[in-house]
Amino acid sequence: MRRLFVLAFILSVISITSQAQSSGYKTALGVKVWDGGGISFKHFVNGNNALELIGYFWNRGTRITGLYEIHGPITGATGLQWYIGPGAHVGFYNTKYGDGAFIGLDGVLGLDYKFKGAPINMSLDWQPSFEFGDNRGFVGSWGGLGVRYTF
Repeated sequence: MRRLFVLAFILSVISITSQAQSSGYKTALGVKVWDGGGISFKHFVNGNNALELIGYFWNRGTRITGLYEIHGPITGATGLQWYIGPGAHVGFYNTKYGDGAFIGLDGVLGLDYKFKGAPINMSLDWQPSFEFGDNRGFVGSWGGLGVRYTF
């Protein structure tokens, strides 16, 4: 886990000190699927930096996640970018592992693709998290495939 944070810090410094690259869109709204479904809203606040808000809904509860994402281009792959960043969430669960509201810290590592000439964006990411509370801890199964309309 510590290595992931060190890697995130190094990539953040590289991203901040490099010349800003455009993602090809400013704002996107769509769905994110993995184990359940969710609504994803992503907005670039400047250059390579974006905020993403995700509302997950499934049969065991609801989870609201906020992520700060630092994007970087992949050389030779027009429209494709990597991204990494920190975040946080609050979850409202009804499971055999405990009912109630829980908070946690998140990370994200993924790929983002904007189709040229079409208002469509896709992403695939992994969102490891650490949740605080009884019967909680590290969870490595979050993430998803996002499909969004860009504007």
